[in-house]
Amino acid sequence: MAKLVTIFGGSGFVGRQVTQLMAKRGWRVRVAVRRPDEALFTRTYGAVGQVVPVLCNIRDEASVRAAMSEADAVVNCVNITNPEGKSTFSSVFEEGAAIIARLSAEMDVAQIVHISGIGVDPDSDSKYVAAKARGERAVLTARPDAIVLRPSVIFGTGDSFFNRFASMARFGPVMPISGASTRMQPVHVDDVALAAAKGACGEVPPGIYELGGPEVMTLREIIALVLKTIHRRRLIANMPFWMAGIGAGVLDGASYVTGGLFTNRILSRDQLALLREDNVVSDGAKGFADLGIQPTAPEAVLEQYLWRFRPSGQYDAIKDSAKNLRNH
Repeated sequence: MAKLVTIFGGSGFVGRQVTQLMAKRGWRVRVAVRRPDEALFTRTYGAVGQVVPVLCNIRDEASVRAAMSEADAVVNCVNITNPEGKSTFSSVFEEGAAIIARLSAEMDVAQIVHISGIGVDPDSDSKYVAAKARGERAVLTARPDAIVLRPSVIFGTGDSFFNRFASMARFGPVMPISGASTRMQPVHVDDVALAAAKGACGEVPPGIYELGGPEVMTLREIIALVLKTIHRRRLIANMPFWMAGIGAGVLDGASYVTGGLFTNRILSRDQLALLREDNVVSDGAKGFADLGIQPTAPEAVLEQYLWRFRPSGQYDAIKDSAKNLRNH
């Protein structure tokens, strides 16, 4: 019988790519998610019955144990960008990750892959980064043989980074940002998924791998690339952190006062803390080269999914051609 992998968060941005790769490699795939009815699309990633969404809350040991039953490998792709209800950074990144790792050891799961992030630091001012650091430490305590992947900011169809800035560019002549000089190393989601698949299949040695794309870019350069891709001209205005902090504080306060009825998805103080630190691969760290993967540059991919933010969407190229005809 084909081997079985359980992918926690297997219907998410990164998880769905890992799910497809593992199915193509002939594995049976169990997609562990909180709402399996919303993950039914993952069934189409393999042959009939090869990919199966199952109910799982990583904060609940019983459901994690059931999802992991008889698995040969597990991949933890669970990620949240904003705390909502009981799904806090601590409960998801720390407690959930610890449960998955501990149970994988108890149940003799051969391979475990944990997706973390570059720059994790338990003492960080960012609750997101600090919780990820503690979760990573818990995973390595329970499973010293784990494969930990630390990607920089991830891009690809459906991402919440490049899409967000492209969407912002549709409104007004000015794009206000903070952290314009902060350096990042955008990494393609397919490359991260391939690294995870290789780890789950036991093709790479245990350890921590920092995953960054082929280019180090400042946030200002990233937004300039987005604007070039979507054929829009905007003034990029960098706001001092103290000024952005006032707006973020008001938005965070609104979320608190409304008891979570309003979720701050615009700009939080925690996101500002993230923007204060560079997000690039450390000197001497193991990375894509050690995994045998050639990373993809943003320029090679962005047009494939950002075209919808152009002034005329998919017809922008046609309009440009028509202008050239008139000029002749």
